Amino acid sequence: MTDLVKAEALLREAAETFIMPRWRSLSEGEVEEKSGPQDLVTVADREAELFLTRALEDLLPGSKVIGEEAVSAGTVSAAALAGEGTFWLVDPVDGTNNFVHGSDRFGVMAALVRDQKVRAGLIYLPVDGRCAVAEEGSGAFFGGERLRCGGTKPFSEASGDFSRTYVEEPYRSTFDLATRKGRETRQGRCSAYAYTDTARGIIDYVIQYIMTPWDHAPGQIIVEEAGGRFGFLPDGEAYTPVAREPRPMLVTGRAGDWEGYAEVLGEV
Repeated sequence: MTDLVKAEALLREAAETFIMPRWRSLSEGEVEEKSGPQDLVTVADREAELFLTRALEDLLPGSKVIGEEAVSAGTVSAAALAGEGTFWLVDPVDGTNNFVHGSDRFGVMAALVRDQKVRAGLIYLPVDGRCAVAEEGSGAFFGGERLRCGGTKPFSEASGDFSRTYVEEPYRSTFDLATRKGRETRQGRCSAYAYTDTARGIIDYVIQYIMTPWDHAPGQIIVEEAGGRFGFLPDGEAYTPVAREPRPMLVTGRAGDWEGYAEVLGEV
């Protein structure tokens, strides 16, 4: 396994050098649309990904980086994840819309995938200054403190994250109605915060739909090493870090809550 302390330092360096100097300081020419007005890219995304691509491949010889912006530009394919090999998945600025509009809810994400399985994950929150880190079989940590969620909580008392903007019908309406049975639901529009908050017990569940692997692989190992569960609705099929079509997925901070929460979401 690679040195995750050094990997974390690289994410911090990318944020300090390329991302934070642009936070709340982006000019009009430094922001572009990709597929539409909700799908933005900035100069910070591109420069941070280029830095991390070189640095992470140097950190682990023989590995290859699959980054969000390189895939979007067509210079790298995520299809390689379905085969053997060692890959870094990189989302240089997760929550780009939040970043562009001056919110502090964005993060830098990376996951190490070997032979179709997530082996390690890192989520660095630049404004907060702390990093969530997990390695297969070794637990999850945030800012150096061990994360561990246990017990159960009824859905009626649960808080969640459901960014309905990115969900197609009929799922959007179905989940919108179902989540009203819980205590509260936010639209965070940032997987980095959704997953770190779930692993920390700040929220209890996340509903996801757009299944780009760099958005979910880092959070999967962090949440599951902290005691949670990732599973596709409705049957709980396990998540794997490959490119796929949009599909609803439920993440719970406590593995024992998954079945009950899935039942509530399927009742509408």
